[in-house]
Amino acid sequence: MGSSSEDEGEEYLFKIVIIGDSAVGKSNLLSRYARNEFDMHSKATIGVEFQTQTLEIDGKEVKAQIWDTAGQERFRAVTSAYYRGSFGALIVYDISRSSTFDSIPRWLDELKTHSDTTVARMLVGNKCDLENIRAVSVEEGKSLAETEGLFFMETSALDSTNVEKAFEIVIHEIYNNVSRKVLNSDSFKAELSVNRVSLVNDGSDGSKQTQGSYSCCSR
Repeated sequence: MGSSSEDEGEEYLFKIVIIGDSAVGKSNLLSRYARNEFDMHSKATIGVEFQTQTLEIDGKEVKAQIWDTAGQERFRAVTSAYYRGSFGALIVYDISRSSTFDSIPRWLDELKTHSDTTVARMLVGNKCDLENIRAVSVEEGKSLAETEGLFFMETSALDSTNVEKAFEIVIHEIYNNVSRKVLNSDSFKAELSVNRVSLVNDGSDGSKQTQGSYSCCSR
């Protein structure tokens, strides 16, 4: 039973981080995705938490280890360890608070500074259920995402809109990034199993990443 099986047992473990200002709903996005739960009275996350979700892609088992940490400045010391080895990131703002959207470039800079891999990145405008007090338009979100080369989606952890879709697009994009590089190299698989791969996207395959753009607001 405990022995490692042949190729069909091959699995990937990808670390994904959720970043953004405090109280944009990072923890509730994760709990909605991982456990289908939402806590109206959730407290600020202290330190770091993660959940592991398993998907099957191309018949392979893909595990996403999704990390959530506090957005407050006083927890900045966690940064480099928090980002290390991440393959994907959801950069989250709250559509009802423009200050959280204004912080996005700083979060992107931090991600670039601390990531050692090609990171699949999605800009997430959370709390799209708060349409009546919206402070950031869908167009502003899309425009920033296009400028920075990010996927974009508006979500609501409260009513579940697009939450699963947002995570799964990032996980599929990571898988695509990795499988393009793998070419079934054993050394790559060995490195991947300890989650220390450095991927360089030099664009030599000629393809520009296609960016998906999704909104929960019908136009």
